[in-house]
Amino acid sequence: MATSFDNEQNEVLFEHKTGVRKAILNRPTQLNSLTYRMFCQMLKQFRDFEEDLNVILVILKGNGRAFCAGGDVKSVLNFITNGHWSFGASFYRKQLNLDYKIGTYKKPVVSIINGIVMGGGAGLSMNSTFRIVTENTVFAMPEAAIGLFPDCGASHFLSRLPGFFGEFLGLTGTRLDGIEMVMCGLATHFVFSKDLASVEEALDSLAASGVLEVSTISETINKYVQEVHLKKDSVCNRMEVINKCFSKETVEEILSSLEKLGAQSEEKWITNAIKSMKSVSPTSLKIFLRLVREGRMQNLKECLAHEFRVSCHILRRTVNNDFYEGGRAKLIEKGRSKPVDALKTRAS
Repeated sequence: MATSFDNEQNEVLFEHKTGVRKAILNRPTQLNSLTYRMFCQMLKQFRDFEEDLNVILVILKGNGRAFCAGGDVKSVLNFITNGHWSFGASFYRKQLNLDYKIGTYKKPVVSIINGIVMGGGAGLSMNSTFRIVTENTVFAMPEAAIGLFPDCGASHFLSRLPGFFGEFLGLTGTRLDGIEMVMCGLATHFVFSKDLASVEEALDSLAASGVLEVSTISETINKYVQEVHLKKDSVCNRMEVINKCFSKETVEEILSSLEKLGAQSEEKWITNAIKSMKSVSPTSLKIFLRLVREGRMQNLKECLAHEFRVSCHILRRTVNNDFYEGGRAKLIEKGRSKPVDALKTRAS
């Protein structure tokens, strides 16, 4: 096995085995948040792997307790503060290019999501061929809390979920565990973390044997899948109610529907959903609702292009100042002021 490092920080590690290439996110103390350098490095390597006839399969995973908690938004905020919004545009363009490359890859990509996966981490993994989750996996799209919106292809992969579950996840930032991700379609396989090394070894052996069929990879992973069940209070067991509320036309109607439901029920998920939607940027919620609704009729490329255009307006502050204020409060000042106090702008 050979390991290559293309930069001195070793933010992404690449392992080479016969037939397999592994990309390992390596910023564990920052929960593997993605930097511009990492996007560039992975784009180059993934392009090379795609053209290399000796590469049969690519595995993507993260070191530490997170797969990837998202993009390095703090660096984007710092540049915006200094008047360089164009860096943010370059950052997101490179990120979305990588998401598109993985989503349209000519070879199987297996994402091993053993830990936190949020925002940009979801964009990196949700369009891969196989998405393995574990008992340690936690998924969320909480961007509205900092004045952004669920992006990185969320208008594509969330719009493909059953009913209006994608609207629910994007508007409330609700967290899912690994079992829930499989049940709603965000993940393809649930494997206990203790078996991940065995899964990788099996995939290594399979790739070393020659040409692989997607079905063969799935069958190999399935050997390590064990039967699991949703918790009784899982939101996945509330699909009928979620569809009723989140199928409404506007954010205001969705929130009103939830409040009426909350007056009749003490279910915690309803209270949490209302609290979350009231504490974040309403403009961000409206942007996401429109994007996810339009995303149902768009392919991945169209969704990413649409998200990029909206992101540029947010970065230039032509929409409002919510990203700067919310991001500063949430990520930079960290508790010195409440994000909800920073997000003074309210959509008309």
